[in-house]
Amino acid sequence: MNWNESTRRSFLKQFGAAGAMAMAAAKSEGLSLPAAQAAGAQSGTTPADERQAATRAQRMQWWHEAKFGMFIHWGLYSVIGQHEWAKEVEGVPIPQYEILAKHFKPKPNAARDWARLAKRAGQRYMVMTTKHHEGFCNFDTKLTNYNAVQQGPGRDLVREYVEAARAEGLRVGFYYSLMDWHHPDGAKCKTDEAARRRFVDYTHGLIRELMTNYGKIDVLWYDVDWPLTPEEWESEKMNQMVFELQPEIIVNNRNGLPGDFSTPEQHITASEAGRAWETCMTLNDSWGFNRGDDAWKTPKEIVDNLATVSKGGGNYLLNIGPEPDGSIPPQTIAVLEEVGRWLDTNGKAFYGTDRCNAGGNVNCNYTRRGNTLYIHQHFWPGHTPAAEWLSFYQPEVVVAIGGLKPKVLSARLLKTGQKVDFTQDEFSVRFTGLPLVAPDQPATVIEVECDGEPTVNHAAMRPLWPRYKVGISI
Repeated sequence: MNWNESTRRSFLKQFGAAGAMAMAAAKSEGLSLPAAQAAGAQSGTTPADERQAATRAQRMQWWHEAKFGMFIHWGLYSVIGQHEWAKEVEGVPIPQYEILAKHFKPKPNAARDWARLAKRAGQRYMVMTTKHHEGFCNFDTKLTNYNAVQQGPGRDLVREYVEAARAEGLRVGFYYSLMDWHHPDGAKCKTDEAARRRFVDYTHGLIRELMTNYGKIDVLWYDVDWPLTPEEWESEKMNQMVFELQPEIIVNNRNGLPGDFSTPEQHITASEAGRAWETCMTLNDSWGFNRGDDAWKTPKEIVDNLATVSKGGGNYLLNIGPEPDGSIPPQTIAVLEEVGRWLDTNGKAFYGTDRCNAGGNVNCNYTRRGNTLYIHQHFWPGHTPAAEWLSFYQPEVVVAIGGLKPKVLSARLLKTGQKVDFTQDEFSVRFTGLPLVAPDQPATVIEVECDGEPTVNHAAMRPLWPRYKVGISI
């Protein structure tokens, strides 16, 4: 699809009028959705919904087990190095932005390094941007020459990614942005029916290629349905096509339909029980490569986020933004490798865990599998300095959890297998005889076997506390 300069100028004029709407509809990464859509809260069901629901448990079994995935944002914006919204934030005209396609020249097989890092990090699946809002296709397509085969890379980057992920035994996911800043009908389609018809056909055609040309695909991750409604996108027809071509796939809720799972972004908000969900987050503050962004999450933050997500029955999709040549920023490697080393011995506390009814605790977090509770102690209590002046003082490290029910049968340190002693009363469980120094970093996990499904309700014990003589006149 070749557009002349007059067409581009017309598009720029049209898009300028719509730009404020686009920014309002899609803040930061542009992943945000109206609240009802973000929660998948569509009224009523359709035949397609019912067909998807009938096979959902089977299709999503691997995904619930996996818990942890790698998101990859990589495209022309990586060349600019100012994150993925550079075109809009910096007001780059389309003809100028198109020049980047000639300078996007990744090194061979960069995706192999991504997949190997994901494997070392303990991630079980990957989701790569096939087309972001900029409209550039990282794959071979017959529908536009604005693609990686006919431009700078000179090869199919999506195919390289698929082959790399499969080589490491990882599940394969495709991100696809419905919104398109480059296509001349990308904004015009809202008010011009002929433009809508062209753009919807183009969109469905690209998705059909992705679902046809790369073998079995495990996840389709739609993004930003601006500026059309689900009816205007023909989202029912879109999903029907996807499932006809990929019967085992799972899809998210960002084409305006509920899909198989919801997608909170940059925050952790569990969906209602029975609704699958996945929090996506950046490793720093940018999705695409941003050479100036040094706000890196620590391994402790990532491990705690993973626990919080798992506790709510969700998944954690953590993003990396490769450099223009596909290299992984050194900070990304360092953080993810440390998380992976920790998961090597603590993965049991995450993979395949169940939703856990446990309140917050500033010192620790919780996950659960069946009747087993995993206490993730990220602030180790150490000993009590105030008592050190006592000559007979023997330091004892205690982790106490108030409101833990039901009866505890046994406990051990997950890192070492060391048995942990405990006492339990109606108010709390006290795990005693622990080492002075935390046995593991960035968190130490205590595996606790109970005689029923464990719950932690710190507030439940408050009415039961004996107040002794507090408030009583003597």
